[in-house]
Amino acid sequence: MNKGAIFDVDGTLLDSMPIWDDASERFLSGLGVKAEPGLNEIMFRMSLDEGAAYLKSAYGLDLAEQEIKEGVLGVIRDFYFYQAQAKPGADCFLRQLSSRGIPMYLATSSNREHVRAALKRLGLYDYFDGMITCEEAGAGKSDPRIFLLAADRMGLEPADIFVFEDVIHAIRTANSAGFVTAGVFDPASSDDNAAIRQESAIYIHSLENWEEFRKAAGL
Repeated sequence: MNKGAIFDVDGTLLDSMPIWDDASERFLSGLGVKAEPGLNEIMFRMSLDEGAAYLKSAYGLDLAEQEIKEGVLGVIRDFYFYQAQAKPGADCFLRQLSSRGIPMYLATSSNREHVRAALKRLGLYDYFDGMITCEEAGAGKSDPRIFLLAADRMGLEPADIFVFEDVIHAIRTANSAGFVTAGVFDPASSDDNAAIRQESAIYIHSLENWEEFRKAAGL
């Protein structure tokens, strides 16, 4: 029986993926400026610095690029602090794992302060024994470093740990490092859903489906 669990945050525990698509649009709206159709796709291909330069030029903003960058980051921060909601069933799912004495860790690409604020507000943070961000690990989730660091801190072997993720590249990385993957559906990753189903050891359409997961995991 598996002895530990590592959870991704965005798209797995939090319904937070949309903010990464429309942060720039929300920022412009706050200035009274209407965004062009397809701005999300344009910004997706850019770094934050490139995006700030684009917004300044394309919309004639009377702001320094650094001010624009800080404004977009402020929109994201406010979303996590005040708006982000848990995925349906998250609290019950985590409570069930906790009641079985399964230690849990967070492994996230997002900012530590943002994640902590959102999970504390939603009453989910105290289920976890710790958190590692990709920035702290020094690599994104195409590298297993973040998962291996979490396993080391938990004092467990990868084969004894479930990794809950909603994106295919992270699932593949965890699989390659010997973890037991649990793919979690999120609309933002729907194009990869077939691959997520096929390559995850266990597939979870919703965290509300605890009993289905419990049986598949042998808990």
